[in-house]
Amino acid sequence: MKYSFSTLGCPNWSFDDVVSTAKDLGYDGVEIRGVANELFAPKIKAFTEDNLAKSIKRLGNLEISCLTSNACIAVKENNINHYNEAVAYMDLASKLGVKYIRVMCSNRAMLDEGDYDLALATYIRLARHGEKLGVTPLIETNGMFCDSALLKKFMLDAKEANIGILWDIHHPYRYGREDIATTIANIGSFIKYVHIKDSIRLNGSTVYKMLGAGDLPLKQAIDALKGIGYDGYVTLEWVKRWQPDLEEPGIVFARYIDDIKVLCK
Repeated sequence: MKYSFSTLGCPNWSFDDVVSTAKDLGYDGVEIRGVANELFAPKIKAFTEDNLAKSIKRLGNLEISCLTSNACIAVKENNINHYNEAVAYMDLASKLGVKYIRVMCSNRAMLDEGDYDLALATYIRLARHGEKLGVTPLIETNGMFCDSALLKKFMLDAKEANIGILWDIHHPYRYGREDIATTIANIGSFIKYVHIKDSIRLNGSTVYKMLGAGDLPLKQAIDALKGIGYDGYVTLEWVKRWQPDLEEPGIVFARYIDDIKVLCK
């Protein structure tokens, strides 16, 4: 497997800080979810037309493992804006040589009538657009799709070659109350990218912890990935952009690369 971290965990870093740290710590890649004050990847200074070639050169052998959009394909309101955001991410990914972008169904736990059909139609359009570019839109196990049985149905209904799942290990287990074996049985064949983080539940809230300090069955999850022959990225999603009181990225990223290698042995 390969290892990366999401820039969600280092919201105050420049692109050069991200690249330097990833190289110094021996990461294979970095996932882009905003850089400094800019969350929308096509507007990040390092990825503008004037700077793109220089940024690709700066990356060297370090990959951008995924461009993580905020596009929600089941949202009726401004659906065209969500679609256009995903397309913009795929277009940028193509220029950068990035294989995957992330989209979500919806942040809501339940869908309204018609949302599933809207999500399916939108996702099929994105898959076909991405196929021309060599970029796959991955749908995350988030919101309604914490239910992996429903997400399996969605994948089968899509019937497209250029589709796949971003398995966020945390969400189906913590919020969907699914065991790892069930999730893998349902969607294992579609998993192309993985997010990992740890947490505990305390007084009804989720409290994020460094890997191994929470109670998620992470070793079981990694072993399940081995069992299906997964050899892609296992990416740390440290949500410091949303929770500034979490530990600092320099500490967390250094610890993660050691911990994940032990888990993956």
